[in-house]
Amino acid sequence: MGRRSSNRTDFFVVIAVILIIYAYLARIGKRWLAIPMCSLLAAVIALAMGAPFRFVTAPGIPSLNPFCWWGVDTGWLLGLPNLGHFIAVIPFALLAIAMWPPDFLGHRVFQEMNYPKGSEKVLMDVDDTMINCSVRQALGSFLGGGNLTSSWGTYMIPAGIAKRPIPAGAILTGISCILAVLLGGYPMDMAIWAPVLRVALIVGVFLPLLEAGMAMIQTRKDAEGAGICILGSVLVNPVFGWALAMLLDNSGLLDVERAKSLPQIDRIIIPGITLIICTGVMAVTGIIPGIPKLL
Repeated sequence: MGRRSSNRTDFFVVIAVILIIYAYLARIGKRWLAIPMCSLLAAVIALAMGAPFRFVTAPGIPSLNPFCWWGVDTGWLLGLPNLGHFIAVIPFALLAIAMWPPDFLGHRVFQEMNYPKGSEKVLMDVDDTMINCSVRQALGSFLGGGNLTSSWGTYMIPAGIAKRPIPAGAILTGISCILAVLLGGYPMDMAIWAPVLRVALIVGVFLPLLEAGMAMIQTRKDAEGAGICILGSVLVNPVFGWALAMLLDNSGLLDVERAKSLPQIDRIIIPGITLIICTGVMAVTGIIPGIPKLL
């Protein structure tokens, strides 16, 4: 009980400090410093308050054998997936696929909002970026990783805010990560330590995307759609909330004018099938509150 209370105190102190720092950096126009500064402060504060941490990753080239990472007694100790595993993750795979386009468009919006005039040629191409990230994500997952595309997004937002060229910055970031792994695996232990990782995600992804999302809510209908999505996510889970909000929005129940501009397949058929598949799979796998597992 004492350890749990201490963990909550550590969390509260870290979050309070990084939110104050983030607000100050936003006021002085230096939000691009949020990830390194807040992550460093999170590590220092957590260590000072006695949070457990130790280095475990030795320097060297990680195993590139997929069977090592996905073995029963090696790597992640998870073993290769069976049919039930694939069924269970279908809703979340659909959600990830559906959320990538607005995610990438959000990155594009960050660039358009923050880059100076005359720099249109350096704005990211959404289609090319999605293809490259998809290939990297599949390859990274096969080799035991899976965070390559997430790291790309985590870098792009502060880089966009800082008005820095995305391609050169992304290449330098990738090279730095590879060198960190090869020359000293220990920095990776610090990077994935809970206080550091979660703070980096909060100030580098969640807060900026929340700001962008709030800026995109221009009308009452936008707010209604966002509210339904949030409510469905809280009461059931994010997959259900997203699928339901998409069906209501596209069908015209929220925005009649927008629905008139969509073909029938985009208004009813695709959103309806998506909601049925997601809800059915979630019911089968027992991840809908109040419904027992059917499989």
